[in-house]
Amino acid sequence: MAKNIHDGHRQRVRKAFLDYGFNEKTPPHKVLEMLLFYSIPRRDTNEVAHELLNRFGSVAGILDAPQSELLKVDGVGDNTVALLKLILPMARLYGEDKGKSRFDDMDQIFRFLKNKYLGYTNEMFSILSFDNRGVLIGFDFLTAGDVASVGISTRMVIEAVLKHNAAGVIMAHNHPGGNALPSKDDIKNTELLANALRSINVHLLDHVILCSDDYVSLAQSHQYSHIFK
Repeated sequence: MAKNIHDGHRQRVRKAFLDYGFNEKTPPHKVLEMLLFYSIPRRDTNEVAHELLNRFGSVAGILDAPQSELLKVDGVGDNTVALLKLILPMARLYGEDKGKSRFDDMDQIFRFLKNKYLGYTNEMFSILSFDNRGVLIGFDFLTAGDVASVGISTRMVIEAVLKHNAAGVIMAHNHPGGNALPSKDDIKNTELLANALRSINVHLLDHVILCSDDYVSLAQSHQYSHIFK
């Protein structure tokens, strides 16, 4: 079998990475070039990396791109698409494993949620379940969409809470591409779910709405804090 003409270059790049790693000054195409070694065996992956960045604008744009659009890039096949699509789930798992089970303030909760919502471009509704010591004992995505748009049922929330035998719950959903301010439906449905949880002796601690690098905690808002008392 003919020797891959790129083997020597790949070995040098791999050794340099293992010896020194990548840092914030490493150009994105260099990181992509090495990543693509593992899905494109016999091609100059530097060219493919540049083409991906040119077409989608950034690493985030590449990871968010639909499979059908990625496959239009010369040199990208099913193995490369699978490799790229694996990155965000792995990043979420890493963040979850590194996360804390007990939170000291809302900023820590936001960072935890921001990791959980990493890469999602549609609206997602979730709950965090806590025991009576305030330790996180469960996290569940219940459905795609915010509280109002998906018509999330009280039963879904209660089933998730009972599954973990939770004493307290934080609800969360995101507003992709918008702002973190709650809508009238957000408030209405928060009140309904707070009452439903209260009926089974579970305390709704907060409802957090996320948007990019911002969030709103309804429990910390003077206007809505009465819902959580």
